[in-house]
Amino acid sequence: MQKENLKNLTIRPARKEDARFLARMILMAGRAHVKKGIWEVVLGGTVEECLTFLGILAATQTPHLFHYSCYLVAEIDNQPVASLGGYDPQVMGYHALKQAIPEVLKKLKLPGDASNDAGNRSERILSCLPREIIGSWVIDSVATLTECRRKGIAGKLLEEILEQGRSRGFTRAQINLYIGNVPAQKAYEKLGFKVVEEKFDQYFEGEIGSPGMLSMVRELS
Repeated sequence: MQKENLKNLTIRPARKEDARFLARMILMAGRAHVKKGIWEVVLGGTVEECLTFLGILAATQTPHLFHYSCYLVAEIDNQPVASLGGYDPQVMGYHALKQAIPEVLKKLKLPGDASNDAGNRSERILSCLPREIIGSWVIDSVATLTECRRKGIAGKLLEEILEQGRSRGFTRAQINLYIGNVPAQKAYEKLGFKVVEEKFDQYFEGEIGSPGMLSMVRELS
């Protein structure tokens, strides 16, 4: 794909039928440069099992931060190539995610207690994340297909999602990423983000392969 083909780039809100593509992108974003992505650690399943879970999760009746309604999709010639999410953590945050999980388990025909181990791993991982900054528009799961990277697509998606947050009255945006993901950090710094917190954790490093997470923030005014 040549850079000039970006003239055929379109950005649109995600739809329910994008759930499988979003599952792939969410899994990819969770991997970044580390040895094992967050979702693979939390779910403890194969790649295909993780994709099935995330595909259902992205289309639950209960909205949450990984729900398709929080996402934008970038397309080139009507083919999806990238996506990211943006959400209000007070409305669509992890408390909403927990409410959606039973629906996923039901569709997978799994008993409620089947999520105990995953729930314990999830709580352990969540404790490693930087704090949510009150009043911030949170950006999550930024991912682009490998063959379409370094062409400015993610930057255009970020501009769009930042404007979305601004139009909803947010005055700052927050994004978390793995410590050591230098290319991503530099890309966000070019957009005005600054590191405000680094959180190190031995469990996180052992499971994920990164020493922890860092939080970056920028003003939207």
